[in-house]
Order: sequence, then structure tokens, then C-alpha cells
Amino acid sequence: MQPSTSQKLDSQLVNLRAEYDKTQIQEILDELNQELIGLIPVKNRIQEIAALLLVDRLRKNLNLFSGSPGLHMSFTGSPGTGKTTVAMKMADILHRLGYIRKGHLLTVTRDDLVGQYIGHTAPKTKEVLKQATGGVLFIDEAYYLYKADNERDYGAEAIEILLQVMENQRDDLVVIFAGYKNKMDQFYASNPGLSSRVANHVNFPDYTPKELLEIAKIMLSEQQYKLETEANEILYNYITKRMQQPHFANARSIRNALDRARMRQANRIFSNDKTMLTKGDLVTIKVDDILKSRLFIM
Repeated sequence: MQPSTSQKLDSQLVNLRAEYDKTQIQEILDELNQELIGLIPVKNRIQEIAALLLVDRLRKNLNLFSGSPGLHMSFTGSPGTGKTTVAMKMADILHRLGYIRKGHLLTVTRDDLVGQYIGHTAPKTKEVLKQATGGVLFIDEAYYLYKADNERDYGAEAIEILLQVMENQRDDLVVIFAGYKNKMDQFYASNPGLSSRVANHVNFPDYTPKELLEIAKIMLSEQQYKLETEANEILYNYITKRMQQPHFANARSIRNALDRARMRQANRIFSNDKTMLTKGDLVTIKVDDILKSRLFIM
């Protein structure tokens, strides 16, 4: 009795671990865990997408039907939550799995795509798409492409060109739209055709004060600085206060705060009559270097 087609398929073996190791995507997932504090939901979502793409690749190797998983994505969240960093890692994953040829990331905004007069937008958008081909196009604050209150705005033309390329060049270009969640929801609602082409939605939560303090310590360590012990609590207090202020941008705001603390440290050292300095003097951020922030004086 001859085995059925189903039995033949069931008897074909594929080594999942060998295929996974061959792609080396675990390196990228490990880098995500090492480089980014917190963001557990984001890391889990990226791992899920990577797993889906790996299984899709294995199915193709066995000539099984593949629905060509949608690769275009939406990254939503506040500024400074790691969206661009994760997009870079996603480009690496897509490249190692063979979904894009080059694996580079091109980051653009409305100004890079939309022209200021008739006939200007199409060439600008097409040139950006040409540069992004073979990789990932990351469009930050994508909702600015659409201005509902201005019928003469050229952003709609850029969106139409993007839609065509997203549909017709799915094998050679991945687009990631990014921005605040509520504004991105409105953006997708304004264009159902756009929404239907974005299969993967990843939301980036704001960091907690504890996570931001950990991020601050890593940033300082990378620049060979450290906090004196008493400054830890002061910086934590600064973070909680800053989070309540306008225009807070998570890790980006913390980086800016540390830059200012370093300037105050340098000014403190320079103003001191001390002629000889130790290494400790040069690397230590003290309590006053943080307390002299305008946030504590207000």
C-alpha cells in the first residue's frame, strides 16, 4: 500500500533549531534585551513576529502554502521609548530571515516625502523609496502626512505612492509608520487602504521612573561617569517631577538632563580652587549637579 500525500508530508523532517541557529536572529533578540530596559510587551511582540517569519520560511522550504505574512508595521508610543532602536533590530531580523535584501533602515519625516508645490511630491517620495528599497523605511510622526483640514496639501499624493509601493513591492521593502498612538489611530482611520496594509501593530509603553533611573545609570556608564550614592535618590526625584512636565520624552529627556548635569559638574570643578584633580573628581556627578536644575528651583 502506497503512503498517501498527507503521510509523505508528515514524514518530511525539518530541524527547527538548526534553521533558527543559522539565521542568528537570537543575537539580535539578545541585543534588544541588553540595550533596552523594560519594554517587555514590545520585546515579546518582536519575538512573536520573528517566530512567525521563521515558521513561514520553513514552510516555504517544504513547498507548503505560504500566505506571505504582512511585514509592514506600526510602532506607536511617546518619544524616547525606543521605537527607532527596535526598528533597526527589526530590519536586521528581516534581513537575516531573507525577507529584505539589504537590511538597512532609512528614517524619514513628512519633509522628506512631501513637496511644497505641484509636481514636487512625486519625485521626492520616489527618491526616498528608491533609497529604502531592499530595507526598511521608517516614517516618524507619520500622521503629519495627512492634513484633513487642507484639501490642497500634497501629503495625500505621498500616501498614494506609498500605498502602491507597499502593495506591489512587498518582497523588497518594509514600511514602519511611527508616532503617538492616538494620532496614529486617527491617521489609519482616515485611510482604510493604509490600515489594511499594516499587519503588525506594536505599542511602546512609557518607562517607569525606576526604569528611567536605570537607563540614566547606563547612559552615564557609557560616558564613563557615575552618580555619587546620595545622588541616586535625587535623580529619581528629578525624573518623577520631569515626567509631570510638558514635552517629556522618556529616555530622550533623561539624556538631555544628564547632559546638563555634566555641564554643571564641569562648571563646579572649574570654579573650584582645587588645582589637582583625581579621577573620581572627573567622573562623579554629585547631588548639587542635579539639584541645581531649574526643576528643583521652580
